[in-house]
Amino acid sequence: VQLQASGGGFVQAGESLRLSCTVSGTIFSRNYMGWYRQVPGKQRELVARMTRVRTINYADSVKGRFTLSRDNAKNTVYLQMNSLKPEDTGNYICNAYTDAGIDYWGKGTLVTVSS
Repeated sequence: VQLQASGGGFVQAGESLRLSCTVSGTIFSRNYMGWYRQVPGKQRELVARMTRVRTINYADSVKGRFTLSRDNAKNTVYLQMNSLKPEDTGNYICNAYTDAGIDYWGKGTLVTVSS
């Protein structure tokens, strides 16, 4: 199973980015898909996660600004990030949780938000 993330970058506060994560080697439509954020010195934290029936959980810090979506035909999950803040900075890591109960992780894509 491979997860390929892209879309990170360096932006100013208030700007937007869209992250993408394409998954191969698993039945994508059966996966829970999500994004986590890793900052040096801190625990990895959930940003947003979608179940296979499209129920979505967001971290309180991103509600109203970030939108998680998936395209099962493209085996891809997206994270639209609007009104970015400096505290959104981090390595955004894509996660797939399969119906076999196994977690898979991508390498992440770095997001840096400057004030």
